[in-house]
Amino acid sequence: MIRAMTETRRETWLFWLFALLILGAGLGLRDPWPADEPRFALVAKQMVESGDWLFPHRGSELYSDKPPLFMWLQAAFLSLTGNLRIAFLLPSLLAALGTLWCVTDLGARLWTRRMGLYAGWAVLLTIQFTWQAKKAQIDPLVVFWITLSCYGLLRHALRGPDWRMWALGWAAAGLGTISKGVGVIALLMLLPAAFASLRGWPGVRLHARDPKFWLGPLAFLAACGVWVVPMLIAALGKGGPEYRAYVDDILLRQTLTRYADSWHHGQPPWYFIEVALTAWLPTMLALPWAIPAWRRRLQRRDARFLLPLGWVLLVFVFFSIPSGKRDMYILPALPMLCLALAPLLPGILRKPNAQRLLVGFVAVFSLALLGAGLAMLFGEPGFERRFMEGRDATVAHGLAAMFVATGGTGIGALLWYGRRRAHAALVVMLAALWVLYSLVGAPLLNDGSSSRALMRNVGAAIGADAQLGLVGWREQQLLMADRPAADFGFKRDPKLQFVDALAWQRQASSAPRWLLVEGSVLPACVETARARDMGNANRRRWWLLPVAATQACE
Repeated sequence: MIRAMTETRRETWLFWLFALLILGAGLGLRDPWPADEPRFALVAKQMVESGDWLFPHRGSELYSDKPPLFMWLQAAFLSLTGNLRIAFLLPSLLAALGTLWCVTDLGARLWTRRMGLYAGWAVLLTIQFTWQAKKAQIDPLVVFWITLSCYGLLRHALRGPDWRMWALGWAAAGLGTISKGVGVIALLMLLPAAFASLRGWPGVRLHARDPKFWLGPLAFLAACGVWVVPMLIAALGKGGPEYRAYVDDILLRQTLTRYADSWHHGQPPWYFIEVALTAWLPTMLALPWAIPAWRRRLQRRDARFLLPLGWVLLVFVFFSIPSGKRDMYILPALPMLCLALAPLLPGILRKPNAQRLLVGFVAVFSLALLGAGLAMLFGEPGFERRFMEGRDATVAHGLAAMFVATGGTGIGALLWYGRRRAHAALVVMLAALWVLYSLVGAPLLNDGSSSRALMRNVGAAIGADAQLGLVGWREQQLLMADRPAADFGFKRDPKLQFVDALAWQRQASSAPRWLLVEGSVLPACVETARARDMGNANRRRWWLLPVAATQACE
């Protein structure tokens, strides 16, 4: 018994060491990258600078696409650290670690501590989870709130009554809702729980007749009210059309309308099945053995499998209904799927065919990386030419070395661990991939991906005393600018932006005024011979215009 406890404790420390290594590597080594990271980081930076945290701004415009909770966290960490490179990624890192804690602790409570660790490993090693956790988007935070909500609801339904966990589950769903409207899907867990309770499945009770039941809905409303109530009071108090449009957009168009009548990212109904079978590798490799095992456990009326699996199915159905779909929408379902998979993994990993499948996955993945790296070192493949457009040639050599090192590590791990411990080779290969990407790949790609190089060159070209205006800009240009820059709207028609920019440029000023204009919106009246071509950045061409280049424009 003591030996088993010591071994489990060692496995726990090993898991969290790998989690910190994989998720935390590279923190502070890059700037925000498009499409979403610069937007959120810019909003957070402007919150700190302006002191207005209630109404997010993107440049001079109100930003109503998303609720502000994620940007609040970024702004709070920016205030604490004073370092945007660290602050903008910290919410995602902490959310990912929180998600892992929820599944490992819940697995330990429903089964054993080792089963909890299996659930944690399954989540951590899933490619989409780690990829999103290393990005500063809202999704990792939403995944955490939804997983925390499921954690509280499951502890109450399967190990209750536990009214504190019940209230926590509802409150976390509320915080998920004010992070991104879909956070409310955590409450779908109540449907399989109610089904199991009504059908008399052992160990499932919602205790709906107890007056404390209403603590849950009240906790949900209180959590939502942290943002909604002061926002509505302030918006109605200000009374301007701009703030009323903000309220209408964020509470209606970006939630109900976006779901019922999506206007972009159209995909077929089966899209998320394709996503799960690809982006959720290597975890999905266990499905051929897991599905029959799940069927047997459901036949035994084991609610520990029914509730998470039923909820996962409901999440897939929920997001498959609207036409607009993006791959990360179903990511919140992954932790509960891994929770239901965890008790099966020890048996699956003992099967020779499962080990052969893992050997094949590691070998194919490693050989693909190795082949790509060698092709980049000794040739110029088509994928390299397309990817390296607008980037320094030395970046390609660094990326090629990273691919070769990762692929070589994977092949070496297979040879070391052999066919019976292919899962250990998998851990080594993926850990090498994420660590090398974070410490080598991301810093190499940073200048081109973040617009850091573009804005550094712009600053050098116009001089320290000049003023800068942006037309047809993206968030990364305003964020990376080395001085306060004037903008003339973001969603406005670029033609109208350019008209206002001309008026601003021609106003009397003690310092010269330049305009940075995106190439596709450059008016024909501009004399490009007098302008400066700043090259490509983020797949767009940029021009720097002094007053002399815009004299023919009216």
